[in-house]
Amino acid sequence: MKMDSIRDKLPKTLYDTISADFQELRPAQQKAIEAGLFERKNLLICTPTASGKTLIAELAMMHGIYNNIGKAVYIVPLKALASEKYEYFKNKYKDLKVALSIGDTDSSDSYLERYDIIITVSEKLDSLIRHKAPWLRYVSTIIIDEVHLMNDPHRGPTLEIVITILRQVLKKAQFIALSATIGNPKELAEWLDAGLVMDEWRPIELRKGIHLDGKIKFY
Repeated sequence: MKMDSIRDKLPKTLYDTISADFQELRPAQQKAIEAGLFERKNLLICTPTASGKTLIAELAMMHGIYNNIGKAVYIVPLKALASEKYEYFKNKYKDLKVALSIGDTDSSDSYLERYDIIITVSEKLDSLIRHKAPWLRYVSTIIIDEVHLMNDPHRGPTLEIVITILRQVLKKAQFIALSATIGNPKELAEWLDAGLVMDEWRPIELRKGIHLDGKIKFY
């Protein structure tokens, strides 16, 4: 699918920004659009690493922001990854306000009301919810990166609780969950009340082999 085919679905500023880097959409991105990405449907995206999941999340967030529907929250599992996403969106969308919220877990961070995109981790977001951060009611898009970590015995329960509460409080928000490794995608999609987008395409062919004595034998 060519980028030009979705020109009329995007605000001009967003289309100009995205099309500067991408001229053609990857299979998972096309499937997500066909599954209702721009109709604000909840989606669970299960595709290999580097197959284009971040752009799906980006399109959902920016579609909501530029159409004045509301803010976006991007949940990642690690502070280092949060910092990476923060730098990416801050540098790419200079007309928007991007915040990184990964610090003090005993604050509502009221200043975040002034920001369009909030990058955070599940533990910090759990704290913001418990402190009844007033700006949360303005959130319209929630991205859950590495959603398969719900199965993690240490961090999974917090992420599950955060998602559950947000779905109860933000009934009109769009949830986009991303993962390359989910063992039960259909069950998770049903729990999220989300459409399931699956694809096996990857930019580089995955090959398996055995390394022995300095040589690799592929099979």
